[in-house]
Amino acid sequence: MHEILASINPLYSFAGLAVGLLVGLTGVGGGSLMTPVLVLLFGIHPAVAVGTDLLYAGLTKIGGSVVHARNRSVDWRIVGLLASGSVPASLVVIGLLAHFGRASATFSALITVVLGFALILTAAVLFLHRWLLADLAVRLEGFNGRNSTVLTVSLGVILGVLVSISSVGAGAIGGAALVLLFPKLPTSKVVGSDIAHAVPLTLVAGAGYWWLGAIDWPLLASLLIGSLPGVAIGSHFSARMPNKILRPVLAATLMLVGAKLAL
Repeated sequence: MHEILASINPLYSFAGLAVGLLVGLTGVGGGSLMTPVLVLLFGIHPAVAVGTDLLYAGLTKIGGSVVHARNRSVDWRIVGLLASGSVPASLVVIGLLAHFGRASATFSALITVVLGFALILTAAVLFLHRWLLADLAVRLEGFNGRNSTVLTVSLGVILGVLVSISSVGAGAIGGAALVLLFPKLPTSKVVGSDIAHAVPLTLVAGAGYWWLGAIDWPLLASLLIGSLPGVAIGSHFSARMPNKILRPVLAATLMLVGAKLAL
């Protein structure tokens, strides 16, 4: 522990602070912001960036899920359905990544490309959130309970694959999909259930990367030191910021970064 604390990098902590502020201000998931910063700005190996960010996400979301649980804003049935698809999918992905080898070019290329497309998809959700939900909600209106159950588990599988490869997807993408599948679910429960589901998924996937030897513990500690106060500060000022301007700018940035990584 002493060695980890002695290796704290102020630059990483500052990056964590900046990302935490944006997460608090916009509600966009940290994976969409942190992993590209680590890969493109600091030159961290894609596998190490994803693995470290997964554990970072899991640890930071525990507190949020506890708060939502106390406020009874978590639908545990939905969380269970999502996890029944996402956790096994995550284990399969980790097994495949172990087969290719952490240091292989195929491994790095796969992470980079999936990360790029996940960022583009996240940006599209941010851009088209209202129109997309309105259109698809009409298409899904006639689905019965059994269909929604199957779709929720299937959504979990998709999120398990996306998050385990790129650390992106559990936030904006998962939340938007839950609104579609459960239009009568209160917004607070959509957010709470999304966060609660992200905890087991990111911790299982993060543990898998730990097993693969792709966790940078000093980096993780540096990010947490900066991001935890950053999220708190950003959340405090979120109501005073022009989100109608900030979110589109952030979405455009994610689109450009995603295109750079994917193409």
